[in-house]
Amino acid sequence: MKIIYLCLFLLIGSHLTAQDVSYLLSEAEKFEKDKKDDDALKKYQEALTISPSDERSLFKCSELSSIIGNRQTDKKLKADYFTAARTYGETVVKQYPTSADAHYAMALALDKSYTGTKERLQKTGDILNHLNAALKIKPDHARSLYMMGKWNVEITGMNVAEKGALKTFYGGLPSASLPTAIDYFEKARKADPNYLLNYLDLAKAYKKNGQSDKAIEILNHLVKLPPRTADDNGYKAEGKALLESLL
Repeated sequence: MKIIYLCLFLLIGSHLTAQDVSYLLSEAEKFEKDKKDDDALKKYQEALTISPSDERSLFKCSELSSIIGNRQTDKKLKADYFTAARTYGETVVKQYPTSADAHYAMALALDKSYTGTKERLQKTGDILNHLNAALKIKPDHARSLYMMGKWNVEITGMNVAEKGALKTFYGGLPSASLPTAIDYFEKARKADPNYLLNYLDLAKAYKKNGQSDKAIEILNHLVKLPPRTADDNGYKAEGKALLESLL
């Protein structure tokens, strides 16, 4: 009889824990929708205290640490957020190697944590590997498609010495180009028509590629979209300024 009661107690405890995690995740998602990323991060971190291997909590803790860290003006605080993003990212990739979100979070964390030219070159190939893994798992993963576009833009912007060093370090990398970047940005737009940052960088890529008419078209759409994140109003303002410069 004692064994039966013990089993019942463990089952109830397990159910309550699952309920607690579910509640915290729903609260975190509400905070994100309200553009309160700091509060959302705290809720995801609370969920990890109950279930340390929860996939969504690990992924969101990594992603939000990268996003919030990018807003910081204090260098040490920024570095602390980026370190946390990498730690969460490494954990979620290790535990969930077949998760597109996990590989995207790790790529984002690596992208945000550059500290110098040498480290930037070292991480570029690792970022590409994680993005390729994410898109192999989920070809329409909007954030990974966007980052692939950014990766191509960054590579095309490197000087000859940097490109040479990169090829030597990795033994060669896939070629990059503005048309390829644009193709990835357009795929990201199709996958998530409301991702404002993608519109801004797509317009910049079109402008850089000598297609100002396309850039104007994209920017006209961007400025009409409602903000979904705490950074979106800033992207809209930048897009508006770029649009005015092209008219």
